[in-house]
Amino acid sequence: MPVARLSNVSRLDVAAVLARYGLMLQLVADGDQVPASYWGESEAGLKGDRLFARLDTPVHSVLHEAAHFACMTPERRAGLDTDAGGDHDEENGVCWLQIALAGLIGRFGRERMLSDMDAWGYTFRLGSARAWLEQDAADARRWLHERGLIDAAGVPTWRARER
Repeated sequence: MPVARLSNVSRLDVAAVLARYGLMLQLVADGDQVPASYWGESEAGLKGDRLFARLDTPVHSVLHEAAHFACMTPERRAGLDTDAGGDHDEENGVCWLQIALAGLIGRFGRERMLSDMDAWGYTFRLGSARAWLEQDAADARRWLHERGLIDAAGVPTWRARER
């Protein structure tokens, strides 16, 4: 099964999730290069407070980049252009948060996010996104909670990282 694309989901839901972090979804015309895309092709791009995507951009890519925006330090966010950076612990937090955000997107959801992450080639030492989330992601959840990005129940606080 191919991964879900922005054209397959509610763009209003996506834009609303991004807006809660101060991000604006900026659509790019079909066939045009996605500005500030680290990976190129149809992958989402970040520059400042704009997240660029085409209708063929994978939803997991949009939410992954949005989670990077939320998880990065304010200093990195201030100079954001293409490369979100971050260390291993932050990347795990990004993956955990993108899964949490997926549940807020109509016609997508957490289960689809997990299967799309596997289909796209995200790598986890337990072999799948689901196994990682269920058995090995406590450190990612703790990292997010310690930075105020999720509450004790694992619900997004809609705040971007402040330190």
